[in-house]
Amino acid sequence: MKKSLVLSIGAVMGSIASPAFAQESPLPPIEVADGVTIDPIVAARLRYEAVDQASGLDDAGALTARLRAGAEIKAGIVSLIAEAEGTLALADDYNDTLPFNGIEPFPVVADPENFELNRLQLSVMDEGNGATIGRQRIILDNARFVGNVGWRQNEQTFDAIRGQATIGPATFDATYAVSQRTIFGVDSPNEHFDGDFVFLNGGVEVAGVDAKAFAYLIDYDDRIAFSSQTYGLRANADLELPGLFALKAEASVATQSDYGANPVDYTAPYYSVKLGATVAGFGLTAGYEELGSDGGVAAFQTPMATLHAFNGWADVFLNTPTFGVRDYYVTVGRSFGGIRLLPGFNASVTYHQFDSDFGSQDLGTEWDASLGFKAGPVSLLVKYADYDADTFAVDTEKLWLQAEISF
Repeated sequence: MKKSLVLSIGAVMGSIASPAFAQESPLPPIEVADGVTIDPIVAARLRYEAVDQASGLDDAGALTARLRAGAEIKAGIVSLIAEAEGTLALADDYNDTLPFNGIEPFPVVADPENFELNRLQLSVMDEGNGATIGRQRIILDNARFVGNVGWRQNEQTFDAIRGQATIGPATFDATYAVSQRTIFGVDSPNEHFDGDFVFLNGGVEVAGVDAKAFAYLIDYDDRIAFSSQTYGLRANADLELPGLFALKAEASVATQSDYGANPVDYTAPYYSVKLGATVAGFGLTAGYEELGSDGGVAAFQTPMATLHAFNGWADVFLNTPTFGVRDYYVTVGRSFGGIRLLPGFNASVTYHQFDSDFGSQDLGTEWDASLGFKAGPVSLLVKYADYDADTFAVDTEKLWLQAEISF
């Protein structure tokens, strides 16, 4: 990073840590009638994102502020949520993906200025059983297949009807959506992608093992290259090793093929396994994820996922290349209690090795690191990603400084 960039980051960090900002307090629900409450919703985030790519582009510097505001009205088992979302660019030396801004000599930071209706949903829910209709946030499991893309300033939501039920140890979740409201904002030609989308998820928890089956049928009206049908299984469990430590295990397997009007005939596999344990106060995680390829013709895609959470924070693999990706990763993290000046202080470091599924390519490696703590109700975060390209993409370095408060 250049010296000027570091100085700018220091100035932003100073404003983020402002004591006046940290003194805000949450708003409690307000009872407006017998059994009727209004719960204010406020989520504010200030973030500086710097991007340095070996692509001949200038370094990007994006200082953005995002505010979500709304309310939830509850009356018994019925609730209504209305929420608006706005993003403002305070420093805009970055490619915000909006075509009318012309050619911008910067890497992409996908946080365009935006003001939109984020959620408008009506729910009838009784102890986890019921339905929700309208524009809503949907996060299924670990968001690998369907999520809200919560890392970006503009949230992904869906125009959908969703039903949920719990019967004994079994849970069921079914959604039919007609529109994917993307992170790119109301001024983008990619503001939304319409189609017929079905998300099915059912599982049971027995003897400490949470096992699920899922099916995701994605039939885009126009984005037909991403139309697919995915079927799979997922399981996670906490395993006690007597005299040693507790082991957390997760595993998923799935298969994906073309669906709807997709012109490519393909079938691709998905595998994921992750093991985690706490040793001497440190959290250790080792994992493997494969988004497979069908002979280099097409690869496993997850166009509705929270992609930033997977395959490295540098976001090099948002779309899976046709030869597929194998991601081998190790994470070391720790939460430090008892530090009065830094409550909630935590740190983590992750290393990724990326290979192709088809063609035996060494794609690249990546280091990711983060530091987080709280100042009153404000969560502060410093995050860094460094992708070292071998045969795919270009060297990419990213740094984030962030402050966030929500209630």
